[in-house]
This record gives sequence, C-alpha cells and structure tokens, in this order.
Amino acid sequence: MHIKKSRRVLIYFFLLILLGSINNISLYKINFNKVKNIKITGLDVSESKILSKKIKNLNLENFFSLNSDKINQIINSNNLVENYKIIKIYPSTLNVYIKKTDLVAKINLEGELYYIGSNGKLIDNNFLNDELPYIFGKPNIQDFLTFLKFLDNSKISYEEINSFYYFPSKRWDIKLKNNVVIKLSNTNIKKSLDLVYGFLNNSGFKNIKIIDARINDKIIING
Repeated sequence: MHIKKSRRVLIYFFLLILLGSINNISLYKINFNKVKNIKITGLDVSESKILSKKIKNLNLENFFSLNSDKINQIINSNNLVENYKIIKIYPSTLNVYIKKTDLVAKINLEGELYYIGSNGKLIDNNFLNDELPYIFGKPNIQDFLTFLKFLDNSKISYEEINSFYYFPSKRWDIKLKNNVVIKLSNTNIKKSLDLVYGFLNNSGFKNIKIIDARINDKIIING
C-alpha cells in the first residue's frame, strides 16, 4: 500500500510540473495588445488629429485595462465636445464618437472674442460665424443658458435675434434684426416673451421700436 501511495504522489508531482510548464508557455505567448488605432468621429480633421495624439501620448499599453479617467479628462478638455462615447474594438482600436457642441452666441471678455457653446464652455474665436447674436455685458454663462431655455420655449425665433444686453440687475434686453428692442424683467420671463410675441406679429404695430415688458402683465410700446 505504501509503494502504491508513493507512486501516486510521483504521478501527481509530474502532472503538476507538466501543467505548470504549459501554463507558463501560454502566458508567455499571450499578447497584451497595445492601442494602435484611435478613430475620432464628430470633429474636423485637424481637431481629430490633435485629440488622437493626446490620447496616444498616454502610452496605452494594455487594451484591456485602459485608464478611462485620463482619456475622459483629455476629451473633456476640448471645449467643442458636448458629449461622447468610447468603444473598444478588439484587438487594438479605440473608436471615439463625439457630438460637437452648438455655438449659441458671441461675447467679448477682457478684449478677446469667444463663442459660447451649448455645453456652457467658452470657445476660441476660430469660426468667424457672423450670424450668431452678440452679448453685451458680463453675464454668468450658466445664467445666459438658463435665459436661452426661456427663449427656446417661447414663440420668438432665435434666428431673429441680433444681440443681447445683460444688466447687473440680472435683467436682459433683446435686440432683433429688425432693430426692435425688447426689454424684459428678471422675473416672469416666459410670460413676458409670449406677450411680446403678440405685438411683434400684430400688423397694427409695424413701426414700434421698443417693447417694454419690465412690468408684470403690462406692455409699454414706443414707436
């Protein structure tokens, strides 16, 4: 019995060595793929190249353990990005799908002209879009985007707007492309815009220059 038991132990021992050798060889042959291709969709060619180069500079050695925080940080550093999705394609490709932010207005800050994106970020003046309305004053960007939500829910077309005027009291004036100025209070904005729209489309008020809606439930018109 003792001899049989010893033989059994020897057999297990040799099997352990054999399996261990096979596993070591397999691990040696495994290729932990490095990211070789980065495809950016949604930005123009030059912007895509810059973003792709920044991601490659992370030295993405292991495709299966990418540092998503660092990649997210690089993508979010581009102010043109509204949102994005990253998809890993085996064996070594990274696809980045980007939705570009909408440019909604222009503003001058400390002598420099910027565009405001719908993502709330300031974007360098590289687009020369003269159709966008200009903002006079120094509003908080988020306050402006909140104001835009009221406009979007009103009947006044954004395409008709020439410029915005912001006041320290957090009140807005709007100048239309036909030179009509709309004065709004800092409360009841949606209701005031709807009242103003009624006068803008009334044929009896063709020569109006100023529509003053700063007083609740009242409209004052100056020709």
